[in-house]
Amino acid sequence: MRTATTIEASGGAWQETVDFVTEAERLGMDICWVAEAWGSDAPSPLGYLAARTHRLLLGSGIIQLATRSPVVIARTAITLSQISQGRFLLGLGPSGPQVIEGLHGVPFARPLSRMRETVEIIRQATTGEKITYSGREFQIPLPGGEGKPMRLSTRAEHDIPIYLATLSPKMLHLTGEVADGWLGTSFVPEGAKEAYFDHLDAGLAAAGRSRTELDICQGAEVNFAEDEEHLRALIAPRKKELAFSLGGMGSGSTNFYNDAYSRQGWADVATAVRERWQSGDREGAADLVTDDMVLGTTLIGTEQMVRDRLRIWRDAAVDTVRFYPAGDTLEARLTTLGRAIDLVRAIEDEDEGEDGGDDRARPRQKAGE
Repeated sequence: MRTATTIEASGGAWQETVDFVTEAERLGMDICWVAEAWGSDAPSPLGYLAARTHRLLLGSGIIQLATRSPVVIARTAITLSQISQGRFLLGLGPSGPQVIEGLHGVPFARPLSRMRETVEIIRQATTGEKITYSGREFQIPLPGGEGKPMRLSTRAEHDIPIYLATLSPKMLHLTGEVADGWLGTSFVPEGAKEAYFDHLDAGLAAAGRSRTELDICQGAEVNFAEDEEHLRALIAPRKKELAFSLGGMGSGSTNFYNDAYSRQGWADVATAVRERWQSGDREGAADLVTDDMVLGTTLIGTEQMVRDRLRIWRDAAVDTVRFYPAGDTLEARLTTLGRAIDLVRAIEDEDEGEDGGDDRARPRQKAGE
């Protein structure tokens, strides 16, 4: 597995965030994703980090659809790819109605067709050819106007892999069809086949592709407990964060995180948490979240528990593990991240030893097999 993390430029000291990323590169991490939610954007810090790093892959995790035209996204991707000398990964996501409509004042309607058309236009734009497109969401050039087809004055000199952050079945199917990678969340490997991989694989099959052509990138908080008592103390605050995802991310009727947990066996609890949260009872919502829900979707535990969990993730077809390292200080977060990266390396080294030193990749068991 490759290793990754996600940062955001909002809040805290920016220089500390830069120090975290540059030190993570020194520790051997492979990818840094930069998020945008309802604070900072993703491209601006990515440009800065491109100048401060050397080997690290840098990705937008994610650029929100509907906040920029597809051609603007394409120009941004080309620019970041050029200045990073080919180290840029383009992550796209639909976000949700609360952010898209409540913050940007743009309709959230038809995110599926918007995503498909955006990817198609971006790939056309990066070739340097004239851009023409006739779809449900986008018409380029605008019909009835004075514009004629144009090409960008620059073209991509490096490959720009496109990753999609998706959760719903139809979006997952589309990801399998058109994307180079999947940025997932709310991931429970034991329930991932029905919740995620069946839909991804259907999309891959529809496009005549195989799972090896899609980088499965999954993220979770990582934190190490010294003993059972410490573990219980780590789980408690995480319940409040999970209650926010289940009840506050999205609107009262549309919450893709809630839907994802429901498909993985927690439908009754997820519904109850959302109802409590929407009614204003935040503490009551957090009280409904179980220990198993926290442990099932995070990498929290003793070192042996985290090691075992990473093996389960690897065997469930996760190619890239995206760590959110816990810690109250920069040093603490980096210490946690370093321990997690070392565990991934140890697992890979153990597997090579089991293969007798064979350099060829081991056949990996797919989820559900």
